[in-house]
Amino acid sequence: MANFSKSNVPQFSVEVYQNEYLPEGASEVHAIVTVTSTGGGTTGGIPMPDDPVTPAREAGRAPDAAVVLMVDCSGSMDYPPTKLRHARDATAAAVETLRDGTRFAVVAGTHVAKELYPGNGRLATADAGTRAQAKDALRRLSAGGGTAIGTWLRLADRLLGSADAGIRHGILLTDGRNEHESPEDLRAALDACAGRFTCDARGVGTDWEVKEVTAVASALLGSVDIVADPAGLAADFTRMMEDVMGKEVADVALRLWTPLGAEIAFVRQVAPTVAELTARRTATGPRTGDYPTGSWGDESRDYHLCVRVPQAGIGQEMLAARASLVLPSASGEGPPRSLSQGLVRAVWTDDMAASTVINPQVAHYTGQAELAQVIQQGLDARKSGDFDGATAKLGRAVQLASASGNADTAKLLSKVVDVVDAATGTVRLKAGVAEADEMTLETRSTKTVRVKK
Repeated sequence: MANFSKSNVPQFSVEVYQNEYLPEGASEVHAIVTVTSTGGGTTGGIPMPDDPVTPAREAGRAPDAAVVLMVDCSGSMDYPPTKLRHARDATAAAVETLRDGTRFAVVAGTHVAKELYPGNGRLATADAGTRAQAKDALRRLSAGGGTAIGTWLRLADRLLGSADAGIRHGILLTDGRNEHESPEDLRAALDACAGRFTCDARGVGTDWEVKEVTAVASALLGSVDIVADPAGLAADFTRMMEDVMGKEVADVALRLWTPLGAEIAFVRQVAPTVAELTARRTATGPRTGDYPTGSWGDESRDYHLCVRVPQAGIGQEMLAARASLVLPSASGEGPPRSLSQGLVRAVWTDDMAASTVINPQVAHYTGQAELAQVIQQGLDARKSGDFDGATAKLGRAVQLASASGNADTAKLLSKVVDVVDAATGTVRLKAGVAEADEMTLETRSTKTVRVKK
């Protein structure tokens, strides 16, 4: 395990968990790569409990950051009228959480995107005056028009692109379906914005489409959640902005090298959420590819790698893969900096006891990935009227959640099914399920629990 530390970069460490022993003829190596970043966030400025300033706003204590808040102002935000009021209050709370020196803007989103503050295609620089001006501008928000999320994202991209900022982030709030642009237009906007900024997405109420909002967060490496009760928006927006203010470094990539004859079968993030990264590979050499991981503060994430290697005889061993964390050079020219690395090995043995043991981390996260998958399959089956299929899939989800100790997901499942026996996955579909409960389960299905080491 190697570390890299520099004054303006958190210290990263990489740990690899695997069973390196393979039986003769085996050609797949599985490993969990745990990446931990320390030293970030603590300089970003969340105040101590007795600090009257919210949050610590000492310019220069953290990297340059730029944030664009995209607020749905379509006609449906007026039903009920308190929804838009809560959205205003939440955005104001997020603005109040901005650190001094952070560049920011507020976008009002309908079937078109409009700059609410500061305007003229630019970003404001956060201080007491601009925060007050932004909150005053929020009072002018009114509901009307349709929903075209792609236009909001493209405007956010233009605004964020105007700032030379290390951390570029968006926060997007919507309450409805993306009905005023085609799915292809939204996909094109996401493709254009991917890698340029990260974005957290929130759906408020129950009239939005989970898959649409999830797709935004997934493409832009952000979090996704439901705020079923608009009264909870302010607390949620404050937490999101505190997290953004705690980020220390952006554009970190997981670089995987494999030897001649080996290839990466899949890469997925498995904690704190499940996210597929396989298709997001960017080739950086003949046998090397980078996978985006976004921005980092003080945190730890787990990744599941599967490497296909050439078959080998008993007693042979090889380096199956090298996993590195890399950061682009500050100038954008020259080679990236290596922050840390870990090694994935393969050793062929005729010791059946050694080669048949499944590493606990690999087993745990294989189950967590399956849990997310069967929840989605079960809910889709339920919506299509396949109640037997829904019962089977959601029963398997209950079994996996129970076995892995994923209490939060188990609680969400219990609002959709009656659990007869969690250990065997025996359940009955509930006759009536609140739409908010079903959407919450779907939205949060990818959240995982860490393996108990």
